[in-house]
Amino acid sequence: MAVAPEISVSRWFNTGEPLTLAGLSGRPVLLHAFQMLCPGCVAHGTPQTQRAFELFKHSDLQVIGLHTVFEHHAAMTAVSLEAFIHEYRLTFPIGVDEAGDGTPIPVTMQRYGMQGTPTSILIGRDGSVVHHGFGQQSDMALGAIIAAELAAVR
Repeated sequence: MAVAPEISVSRWFNTGEPLTLAGLSGRPVLLHAFQMLCPGCVAHGTPQTQRAFELFKHSDLQVIGLHTVFEHHAAMTAVSLEAFIHEYRLTFPIGVDEAGDGTPIPVTMQRYGMQGTPTSILIGRDGSVVHHGFGQQSDMALGAIIAAELAAVR
């Protein structure tokens, strides 16, 4: 399995300090890439991530939302995102994917070869990409993948 590239974040919400994969070494990480104006994210992906955050909060799983803007850039401001986080009662840490240089595709999205949003990526304790799913995913399937990684002895 491929080693997970570092995330590149320009601003954080719901956390007192910036998060890095290097700083989370040894812990599984659920990375949820979303956009505020993505219907699949609003209806399914982001609520699913909030449920995962609440369900696994007593484990060492780190949930990170990544606002990955690859379209409608003018509407995706920090003020809009802050309102979105408040309105949807999102409590997990959320970072804004660093804007791409000379491209509408942000840095972390490029590094992971994401096809769009929502995207769920599970990074294992060993830093490898255990799961990379695009689009709507079953709660049961994603929960099983997370539970298996939490239980894995490395």
